[in-house]
Amino acid sequence: MKKIVKEIWPYAIVLLIVILVKFFIVSPIRVNGPSMMGTLQDQDVMLLDKLSYRFKEIKRFDIVVVHLDNEDIIKRVIGLPGEHVEYKNNKLYINGKVLKENFSHKKTDDFNLSDLSMKKLPKDCYFVLGDNRMDSLDSRVLGCIPRKRIEGHATFTVYPFSRWGTKK
Repeated sequence: MKKIVKEIWPYAIVLLIVILVKFFIVSPIRVNGPSMMGTLQDQDVMLLDKLSYRFKEIKRFDIVVVHLDNEDIIKRVIGLPGEHVEYKNNKLYINGKVLKENFSHKKTDDFNLSDLSMKKLPKDCYFVLGDNRMDSLDSRVLGCIPRKRIEGHATFTVYPFSRWGTKK
């Protein structure tokens, strides 16, 4: 019995480390659907960084994974807590000032937080959108996303290999 335990012990340690890394540090995530087209493609496999947001703040334009009741979705952070978000003539306005977006997206229909009966985003809530705005389930429908629903930061595509690398 001791011999069997001695042989299995290293494998058990490796398995435990892999499980801990997957659940607490980094795990693969698959892009499902066209909502991030332009930046990400349907079925891209990315690495989800679950650790960095424990030590740093979520920033505008970060690509994040949002956990809904039965699925995870990938979106881009547009509005931060305490801000008023508005799109007018395909331009982003934060607190009434035009803000240049550093990524490409398709047309965004006019939108105002007051459409969701809000003047500004509540504490610990974020406004997220897909880059393919005409085909995206996002904060325009879901409302603001509580911080606790944001699983982590996803920027590195690992598959397909032709799309390998960091996405912004």
